[in-house]
Amino acid sequence: MPEYGYFLSCEEFAPADLVEQARMAEQSGFQSLWISDHYHPWNDAQGQSPFVWPVIGALSEAVSLPVETAVTCPTVRVHPAVVAQAAATSAVMTSGRFRLGVGTGEALNEHILGHVWPPAHVRLEMLEEAVQIMRRLFTGEEVNHRGTHYTVENARLYTLPEEPVAIDVSGFGPAATSLAGRVGDGFVTMMPDASMVEQFRKGGGGGKPVMGGTKVCYGADRDEAVRTVRRLWANQFLPGEMSQILPEPSHFEQLQPLVTEDMVSEKAVCGDDVDEHVAALSAFAEAGFDRIYVNQIGPDQRGFFDFYRTKVLPQLRE
Repeated sequence: MPEYGYFLSCEEFAPADLVEQARMAEQSGFQSLWISDHYHPWNDAQGQSPFVWPVIGALSEAVSLPVETAVTCPTVRVHPAVVAQAAATSAVMTSGRFRLGVGTGEALNEHILGHVWPPAHVRLEMLEEAVQIMRRLFTGEEVNHRGTHYTVENARLYTLPEEPVAIDVSGFGPAATSLAGRVGDGFVTMMPDASMVEQFRKGGGGGKPVMGGTKVCYGADRDEAVRTVRRLWANQFLPGEMSQILPEPSHFEQLQPLVTEDMVSEKAVCGDDVDEHVAALSAFAEAGFDRIYVNQIGPDQRGFFDFYRTKVLPQLRE
């Protein structure tokens, strides 16, 4: 039976709110936490974007749940040697209950220092090299590295967990899924796609965990929930590579008219129909996922946690 976790959204909530949501998640029976790692929100309506690492420190004191970034880009905005130090410290503070989810990132967050935003195949090369560097640093040995994309000189991590930090690789297409199978300790994706799970397993994933996540908007008024999703998260319905290449929140706002309420109503889980919520998460279980995370869009967090504690999670675990 898969585990069910809660997905904390740094784009939408301030640090104290995220910590309180984590407490409610633990009290409601969720078994683990994901937390997003952004420099910007997707749009100004979301309105937040705290630095993820001190928030993880606060989570380590507030709850006993495992925590994973979903996901960190360790290639452009932050050097992989620095990400390795942050991840190792997070693992120490959580007593080994931390996993590092990594991906190739978005221009929205990564272009801020003025570097050229590379094409997808180069971003995958950079991610693979970054993972190699971080794994070497997690051994506690001094690392010297001169590669295609990164240089590391005389770097050594002194604060380390008992076991190396697990690195899970995010993928939304065949090339990234192949990389995840080859170099990842697990696979992260947001689509309940059994073929991607199979590719990961056959490509080296074997018995490694597969993690997936989705967003919902619980509420007694379904129409209002649909409007909330469109106002805050229209970006998740945009096609193609736009989410990877657009550099500013304002660009996503300019595209919001392309996303209609009918589109949201058809594609998103909105309202308080228990069966609809159960079906959305069960789709991941049926596709072979080991851990499934759900995020509540909008302000009614307490209502969501009560709903999942009393109605949704019990059905999922039957």
